[in-house]
Formats: sequence, structure tokens, C-alpha cells
Amino acid sequence: VQLVESGGGLVQAGGSLRLSCAASERTFSSYAMGWFRQAPGKEREFVARINWNGGSTYYADSVKGRFTISRDNAQNTLYLQMNSLKPEDTAGYYCAADTLGTRAYTYWGQGTQVTVSS
Repeated sequence: VQLVESGGGLVQAGGSLRLSCAASERTFSSYAMGWFRQAPGKEREFVARINWNGGSTYYADSVKGRFTISRDNAQNTLYLQMNSLKPEDTAGYYCAADTLGTRAYTYWGQGTQVTVSS
């Protein structure tokens, strides 16, 4: 499975961005997906997760109420809508596929950079 993120960029605090993650295989619709982020000098952290059909979503407390994860299985694409962005949201954002259903994400994208200026 190949995952390709896009949509990152530079935005002012309070602004919005929508990240996309395009998957290479039609089996995309059969497994859960997640978004993670990693800031320089920090460990990678969980951001959000969505089940195979979009019926269940989970968020880190730090983004709850501001970020929305969604998916379009017909387009093999995962999204992360990010609103009310803060400078502390600055990081590389990565999508990942939980193909085994164990929450041990087995495939990762190359990441897209999000920079939020104050």
C-alpha cells in the first residue's frame, strides 16, 4: 500500500488547512486509517483515527473539536480538516494504514509539513 499526503503549508494561527492522503489500492476501504504528527525534537504523536467505513472516529485531546478526520472510500482518500490552527500544531503530518486491525499501523506516507505562524 502506498500512501501519499498533500495539502500541507504555511498558515497563520487561527487559520485552516485540509490534508489529504491518497492510497494506491482499492483495499483502502477495508481498514482503519490514522493521522500522526511529529515536530522537530519531539516524538511522533497520534492525532486521529477513523474506522474502515468512517463510522467511528477518535482524536487526541489536543486536537479534539478543531480537527476532523474523514474518508472517501470511493476515491481511496483520507482527509484531515484542521481548523483554529495553533503554532503548537506545527509538525510533519503522516497518514498511516492499520491493515491488520491491530492498531499497529503497517504502512506510512512520506508526510506533509504544516507550519502555523503566530
